[in-house]
Amino acid sequence: MLCLIGVDYFSTLAYLPSIAVQAAGPLAPVAAGLVVLVTFLFALPVYWYVVGRAPDGRGATGLLETLISGWRGKIVVLTMLGFAAADFVITRSLSLAVAAVHVIHNPHGQQAIRRLPDDLLLDGRTWWPPLEEALRLAVEPQMFITLALSVFSFGLWWILRHGFTRRVVAATFLAVVCYMLLSAVVIGEGLLKLVADPRDLRAWWQSLFVASGGGVSGSSTTWYWSWLSICLWSFPQMALGLSGFEMIMTMVPRVRGQRRGRGREGRAQSTRKLMLAAALLMAVYLLSAVLVTTLLVPHRELQPGGAADHRALAFLAHGSSIGQTVVDPWFARLGAFGDVFDLATVLMLGLAGVSVTIGLQSLLPHYLSRLGMEVSWAGRVGLVLNVLNLVVLVVTVVFRASPASQQWAYATSVLALLAGAALAAAIDVSRSSAGALVRWPVVAAACVSAGFLLTMTGLTVLINHSGLLIALAFLVAILVSSIISRWIRSTELRFQGFEFADESTRAEWQRLIRSGAKVLVPHRPGLLTLADRICELEKDGLLPSGERSDRPPVIFIEALVGDPSDFYQRPLMSIGCEAGQAMIRVSRCVSVSHVLAAICLELCRDGGVPPRIVFGWSHEPPLAANLNFLLLGEGNIPWMVKELVRRAVADPAREPRVVIG
Repeated sequence: MLCLIGVDYFSTLAYLPSIAVQAAGPLAPVAAGLVVLVTFLFALPVYWYVVGRAPDGRGATGLLETLISGWRGKIVVLTMLGFAAADFVITRSLSLAVAAVHVIHNPHGQQAIRRLPDDLLLDGRTWWPPLEEALRLAVEPQMFITLALSVFSFGLWWILRHGFTRRVVAATFLAVVCYMLLSAVVIGEGLLKLVADPRDLRAWWQSLFVASGGGVSGSSTTWYWSWLSICLWSFPQMALGLSGFEMIMTMVPRVRGQRRGRGREGRAQSTRKLMLAAALLMAVYLLSAVLVTTLLVPHRELQPGGAADHRALAFLAHGSSIGQTVVDPWFARLGAFGDVFDLATVLMLGLAGVSVTIGLQSLLPHYLSRLGMEVSWAGRVGLVLNVLNLVVLVVTVVFRASPASQQWAYATSVLALLAGAALAAAIDVSRSSAGALVRWPVVAAACVSAGFLLTMTGLTVLINHSGLLIALAFLVAILVSSIISRWIRSTELRFQGFEFADESTRAEWQRLIRSGAKVLVPHRPGLLTLADRICELEKDGLLPSGERSDRPPVIFIEALVGDPSDFYQRPLMSIGCEAGQAMIRVSRCVSVSHVLAAICLELCRDGGVPPRIVFGWSHEPPLAANLNFLLLGEGNIPWMVKELVRRAVADPAREPRVVIG
């Protein structure tokens, strides 16, 4: 499970060291230390809390859903899902683009590329200019290999549509262990070289203070301000080293708890141990890898287009076999070590996104169903996964398979998810029943975490807004499609059964079903008293006047709207008596029309006499009524009740009568 939840997290080692040097220069190890500090001060404590509050795999997204209700909560949740989807897409496209970089710079890959003709697809012919430009882009080595790896990796994702089988877990375990062991060999050899000849280390340390204005001895106090500004400015690019925490939450249901806590609490405790182990392991690897890269790899090779760009550890693993004696030539004497390292890296990058994929497969259908989108059939055919794979191809083409162009979008999604989790933790702790001495210091710490992460998210969006645009595109697509789906499915009953306040209500409801004819009267408190409503019905001729024996019993219904942004409903019913009149109160409704129709239909079942339901006239404009129904669960109630019962009852003689007076 450690390898499974850490595959995205650990795969950033393939390209993060070179990004660190490009962003912070000689201060790259210090910037990496800031990433580790943020991990243990902000990210890890936040998710340590979140996993205890949402051990069902919903993570911070599910926690926010319980904290913020209504359409406002749905927008917040969908925004988080938009960034989660952007995280998946960019994780896949960026990882495959970096894998293509490793293939291109491998000696065998270079030989294969040199054998390819320059006009592989054009074949010397003249095409329509836009098509010719597209073909030229497609045959560029970076684009061609990235697309080929994408198509090849889709076979793996087709297997994953069935979830995590033992074979998938075993394959992920072997890939992660091999990559981490080979990376340890490369990093360890670099550290041994630095220890054996510490002159490079001393020269680097002195250069940090000279460059920051502190002199050779570092006596000036201005150096740390220079360090802090550089590290904070480079943090958005380094934030890729914080990826994976939100998606770890989706693995919680698959974690086995301890012997004494196999339930929710046990799974949360075990997941916390896994997160801590992954964070400690990544901290050691990241700090050492960035240090070795900064001191041993020539900076010209780490610049865009250089031989070590987005592949610093692979550059070191090849030793002098690519014309550079960077570390001890031991790697070069091994011959195939660099090729094995490249193969392990490509496999690791190909598996990146595995936890995100499974997470979205479990999260998206749940939330889309709550919004009124029927996705059960889409889950059976893997439509969500296929659509996301198609988006990966589109993003790859739009960004021209460039890792440098995609890293900003990746950083935006990572920071936004972390900030959302910190915000959820702060809100939840502030509403808890813990004492003020315990609650408010924790709230302050969570707010500081959220403030820092939101600031870094804003800085990242200010530098490059591609990640925000991708997340907003997902958000708009989900909202528009859900509104259209709710409109199309508006005449579905959307009813999953009643819940009863107590056993006496359940018994009274069963008695009402078996009783004879009855008149149902929807009642809104505050307009008319029940006695005035009875007089109004008698005056309009909808009820026999007086206490005639043939008069059917009148039952008033009060329906209280709960969260109208949900699609399906399981209302809570209580039955009592008010002012001498029978009263059914139904709460937690998502739509008044649907719950009234459900009451009418339930009273008809098992041979019950179809009731008559009496409404008053509404003076609401038709457009406003339809929008109120769609968004607020109210609107043109009589028309919708009539339509619902008409569609649900095949025999017109058994259809409840809807009267408007």
